[in-house]
Amino acid sequence: MISLTGKAALVTGGSRGIGAATVKLFAEAGADVVFNFHRQREAASQVELEARRHGTRIESLKADLGRMAEAKKLVSYAVRRLGRLDILVVNAGIWNAEDAPIEALSEHDWDEMMRVNLKSAYGVTHYAAAQMVAQKSGRIIVLSSTAGQRGEAFHSHYAASKGGVISFVKSLASELARFGILVNCVAPGWVDTDMSRPVLATKAGAKFVTSATPLGRVGTPAEIAGPILFLASDLATFVTGEVLNVNGGAVLCG
Repeated sequence: MISLTGKAALVTGGSRGIGAATVKLFAEAGADVVFNFHRQREAASQVELEARRHGTRIESLKADLGRMAEAKKLVSYAVRRLGRLDILVVNAGIWNAEDAPIEALSEHDWDEMMRVNLKSAYGVTHYAAAQMVAQKSGRIIVLSSTAGQRGEAFHSHYAASKGGVISFVKSLASELARFGILVNCVAPGWVDTDMSRPVLATKAGAKFVTSATPLGRVGTPAEIAGPILFLASDLATFVTGEVLNVNGGAVLCG
């Protein structure tokens, strides 16, 4: 029912987790996709191999999107290889499982979290939006988190970066609407990815997460990729500035 045939998509952080699931699902829906990876070239190659089975163009590029020059390089590469840019999924990000009380949180750790999670969202969107404005159409979907909605004790830098993403999305939704560009956010709860595995792999961590989630389990990357696909599709042509919560009931907000 959902088709992205003929669409050109750029997905950041596509070598693992939610990003990899999104690349594969977009390819299955008929989209041509460029995605970036930072360090995991082998994992990126595997995602390319699996996604190409659906017969669309799938390419990856190494890029550290916390650097403006790298963000520009990625967007330019995607437009050059695909001919246009219809969809941007801003997924790349980091989280540290170790507690960081505010009195011990270092300036370096704060700055690095903002650089990777928030500045990278600005950078890649900055260049992608210019292309979409010229086309007078586009979809931008940015990944936030339940932490960006309710805060997260001992992870204030992560929560602040993800809360910033939500405000960024709401601002751009109004700003870019006149160009036919829809901007939305997906806010996952706990998802079984490499990033969250240090917590989920422990008995205490798994118990804490499942007890805080009414559905009693963590999500899968594919369960986040589905709502992303919806927002990128023709089923969501009157949706902009929204935060789509995909969290198993962990945070109930309108």
